[in-house]
Amino acid sequence: MTASKRMRRALVSVYHKDGLDEIIKKLHEEGVSFVSTGGTQTFIESLGIPCEAVEELTGYPSILGGRVKTLHPKVFGGILARRDHVMDKEQLTEYTIPEIDLVIVDLYPFEETVASGATEQEIIEKIDIGGISLIRAAAKNYKDVVIVASKAQYRPLLNILKEKGAETTLESRRWFAKEAFAVSSGYDTAIFNYFDNEEGTTFRMAVDEPMHLRYGENPHQKAQFFGKFNEVFDQIHGKEISYNNLLDIDSAVTLIDEFDELTFAILKHNNACGIASRSSVTEAWKDALAGDPVSAFGGILITNVAINKEVAEEINKIFFEVIIAPDYDTDALEVLMQKKNRIILIRKEAKTSAVQCRSLLNGVLVQDKDLSIQTAGDLEPMTEKQPSPQEIADLLFANKLVKHSKSNAITLVKNKQLCASGVGQTSRVDALKQAIEKARSFEFDLNGAVMASDAFFPFPDCVEIADKAGITAIIQPGGSINDKLSVEYCNEHGLAMMKTGIRHFKH
Repeated sequence: MTASKRMRRALVSVYHKDGLDEIIKKLHEEGVSFVSTGGTQTFIESLGIPCEAVEELTGYPSILGGRVKTLHPKVFGGILARRDHVMDKEQLTEYTIPEIDLVIVDLYPFEETVASGATEQEIIEKIDIGGISLIRAAAKNYKDVVIVASKAQYRPLLNILKEKGAETTLESRRWFAKEAFAVSSGYDTAIFNYFDNEEGTTFRMAVDEPMHLRYGENPHQKAQFFGKFNEVFDQIHGKEISYNNLLDIDSAVTLIDEFDELTFAILKHNNACGIASRSSVTEAWKDALAGDPVSAFGGILITNVAINKEVAEEINKIFFEVIIAPDYDTDALEVLMQKKNRIILIRKEAKTSAVQCRSLLNGVLVQDKDLSIQTAGDLEPMTEKQPSPQEIADLLFANKLVKHSKSNAITLVKNKQLCASGVGQTSRVDALKQAIEKARSFEFDLNGAVMASDAFFPFPDCVEIADKAGITAIIQPGGSINDKLSVEYCNEHGLAMMKTGIRHFKH
């Protein structure tokens, strides 16, 4: 696959002209002639380089307000003609169609127009027709034609021009074709998703320029992130982010977004091992760390307020992988940057996806994110005893945590501080026992604490164990045919139980 072809004629029609001048000049030096449209023609001529208008080639003007410019046999015939096909060559001669060996096109900025909040008519006008057709035609005929489908490919083309002049190999033309089909498929995906309006009638997703990760879940696994990480975060310090870092970062962001008041959380393997809401960031950090100072080692830290020097000095006493905050004081960064590999992220105001995707078997599983947030008004009393205002606040706090914990899950909370959690257990009883044992190991007094469960209690064993540990109020989805057994136990022993009606399984 080394067949070399020389570029002699180029069709150039682009929206983005930055970085194009050097390519045009180099092509001109190599004797390549140009045909172009509108603003691109003007741009080429402003460089002192002659350029034929598409209208001169086709004999037709641009019509319908510019909707039809390049859609003509004299354009597409010159691109699609097979150079080693006798009949194609004869027809080019018969109809006076010049060969086109290089197509440089980029597409109207459809996604950017949608994101700008433009009107529907403005969005529709940014659906490129001629450009996408040129891309597909040139890519299809890659054996004879070079296609540059976006400004992202300007640099590779320029490198070829500098190294080999106007000569291209079959390998390089096929690479450009591959990139072109990535551009066209991504463009069509964006258009489909706009019209689909998040209905999810068909699964379509396309992301350019993946983020290459150090490795996957384990060092022997390769991994990439197909997304726009830099739209959500600025990484201002630290090593390259890993697959596991990203999973924890995502869990940290979805958890902290549940809280309006000042909150600090520590996560490990996608679960909160410490979290607290307080009036100052330093106190929130100290009480979050107290929840499990052992698991905090190597964890992910996140808060919803700026990091100051005082809390940075406290944080700096332990080893952790990543810290996320909306901002950092300059002197706080001086402290945190003492460790060269520590990943420091500034979270931006950015929209994240409202759906979750997961590959399995021979397909992709898609669901809406669990964005339900219960308030005091959503809670339904199940027992004779009603929780106090402080217990209500703690129950809502615990319910937010259990929602973001691996099932089966139990969380124990007191004074808006996670005392302990039991997560990822095959038995809810085991999850509760794990949480109680952990809380006691860190010397938490569970008398007056509250408990949240991610699913209902099929039997009263959990409420009995919780009662004996000192728990005074419980929040759960309800819905078991045996709810009355747990309610009866609570009434007999003076516990308050509230029902949310919303289950929060997480796998």
